[in-house]
Amino acid sequence: MTGILDGKKAIIFDLDGTLVDSMWMWKSIDVEFLGQYGHECPQELQRDIEGMSFSETAEYFKDRFCLPLSTDEIKEAWIKMSIDKYRYEVSAKKGIMEFLSHVRDRGILCGIATSNSRKMVDAVTESLKLKPYFQAITTACEVKAGKPEPDIYLKVAEDLGVEPGECLVFEDVPAGILAGKRAGMAVCAVDDDFSKYMEAEKRELSDYFIRDYFEILDGDIS
Repeated sequence: MTGILDGKKAIIFDLDGTLVDSMWMWKSIDVEFLGQYGHECPQELQRDIEGMSFSETAEYFKDRFCLPLSTDEIKEAWIKMSIDKYRYEVSAKKGIMEFLSHVRDRGILCGIATSNSRKMVDAVTESLKLKPYFQAITTACEVKAGKPEPDIYLKVAEDLGVEPGECLVFEDVPAGILAGKRAGMAVCAVDDDFSKYMEAEKRELSDYFIRDYFEILDGDIS
């Protein structure tokens, strides 16, 4: 077993692309949603909104695309469009269930720090039976600033009752990796098809990089 967990009292995970394979659905939702208002989905959109909280993203869409909706109406539309996908189409990342069982056996606490809404988090964690593994779940709407600011990771650490230096973060995009590092935590980048073109940047910013969670269990990480 690798020493990546040595000295760690808590592990904090991002959700989309890190705990679950769900990044694919957001591109289709953006295309469908913007198409309803006569807009094409810009190629760079996902990178532009990377790390924003759910509310910040809604405000960004409203302003950029001059949408005739309130931010609350935008968020509610996204929740309705995504909730069934989270419940029935999204799968867990490879090896995550085995890894969560392992860290629980070691007495390590677990938390989630996500930019999504609470309804979305509940839908996917309940559907995939992930919820029992986590002692704290925080959304970016509950803190002052979204990623790459460290607020959400510091909040989860506080809720878990551990110091930032005792935490290991798992993230799939640069903004999230930066948030973890700025919080004073070690960060392991997770491979994801959506962010594959950013792999070099992810490796440079993080302390570790994995293709899947079995690599940690097998002691083979980079």
